[in-house]
Amino acid sequence: MTVTPTSNPDVLLVEPRVFHDERGLFFESYNSDSLAKAGITCNFVQDNHSVSKKNVLRGLHYQIENAQGKLVRVVAGEIFDIAVDLRRWSPYFGKSVGMTLSAANRYMLWIPPGFAHGFLVLSDQAEVLYKATDFYRPQHERTIVWNDPDLAIDWPGTEQVITSAKDQSGKRFRDAEVYEVGSLDCKPQPMGSKV
Repeated sequence: MTVTPTSNPDVLLVEPRVFHDERGLFFESYNSDSLAKAGITCNFVQDNHSVSKKNVLRGLHYQIENAQGKLVRVVAGEIFDIAVDLRRWSPYFGKSVGMTLSAANRYMLWIPPGFAHGFLVLSDQAEVLYKATDFYRPQHERTIVWNDPDLAIDWPGTEQVITSAKDQSGKRFRDAEVYEVGSLDCKPQPMGSKV
């Protein structure tokens, strides 16, 4: 695997080594030793599989407790994936990282705990798999509205976006609960005040 820092050095692009021959191809989609060498040492406790049609936008989601790190990949189709840094102490606080992930490029994005996450489906349909470092806790889930002007995320082709009612009613970034103190590893962390 090749692991490369993005514009936020805590968000990592993971490119698996793909072996091709006349039968097809093979690659390791997960190897804890390889990821640990790149600094991804969290334990994953839950795998999620999402299927969405074109123009579906999911997010921006995060948990105020039991913050989840996510290793995101696409097994069918193509998405534009976004991570927004919610760690108040980070020099990248409020900044986003966007990356096109697809079944064709086989890229994975490591989003550590302390980030909001979302994606927009660019293909007719997309299947997204992601490993999470903590369990989903609906009582702790929060949403930041995807088109918040303060975040100014450069989403591609959002003329016909399809979102859930929950995502449409997400909070503005300036009103969102953010991570106040300490560094988030993969242990549950309490949330602090609003932005």
